Amino acid sequence: MTTTMQAPGVASAELMELLRGMLEEQYAVDTDRLTRMTVHAALPQRFGRDLRTLAIQTTSVRRRIAETAQALRRMSEGSYGLCGDCDQAIPLGRLRARPQATRCASCERRRPFAAAG
Repeated sequence: MTTTMQAPGVASAELMELLRGMLEEQYAVDTDRLTRMTVHAALPQRFGRDLRTLAIQTTSVRRRIAETAQALRRMSEGSYGLCGDCDQAIPLGRLRARPQATRCASCERRRPFAAAG
């Protein structure tokens, strides 16, 4: 049986604080990682990374920072935990695994070539 959020604000305060904490920690980790990557890109040896690899990794980290910031915004607006396509609750298991999720797994599978969200 899958546990789901029934509507925004229905999840327990403890669960929302846990998810918020996960998002805030991920934001801090990724922001620190982006800062280090930016410094590495400016150095002659780049710590063994070529510019192309750094560019790809930087793009990925920036995307994750943006997704995390959007999830935190949805939390403050009260729309966190609802699928952006079908408006149904995103299962808690999915939110625990990917707190930035904007869609339920069913809607995500129907979006060909879309980035995970």
